[in-house]
Amino acid sequence: MSRILKLLSAAPLANTGSVARDHLANERTFLSWTRTGLGFVALGVALAKLDALEALSPALAHNHDHGDLKLQSAALVGSGTGCLGYGTLRYFSSLRGLKRGLFRPNIVGVALVAVTSGAVAGGGVWMVVRTEKEV
Repeated sequence: MSRILKLLSAAPLANTGSVARDHLANERTFLSWTRTGLGFVALGVALAKLDALEALSPALAHNHDHGDLKLQSAALVGSGTGCLGYGTLRYFSSLRGLKRGLFRPNIVGVALVAVTSGAVAGGGVWMVVRTEKEV
């Protein structure tokens, strides 16, 4: 057990200049990526459960394509999983860079979240508009 704890522990760094502040900011950013990813996953799971609930209730089942909800659910869960993975990779990449005194701006991650959020919002609007036309 002590070997595992030794592998997981980090070497202490001298707190000169903004070292501690930079590493704490990196940890907060990782937690933000985690929160965003878990939010996408939770929304995808909730959407899938809503689809299952609609299938059980005849009053709720109205000319509704369940394939769209499953696709949206899968996209949300996939996006959330991607956020979790990317956030973890970004954290360790930034950690290595900070130890060497370097920092690389996060252009790719921000662009991916913006595109994913736009696609999810667009898909939601499309589903609502299409459902309204069918009713």
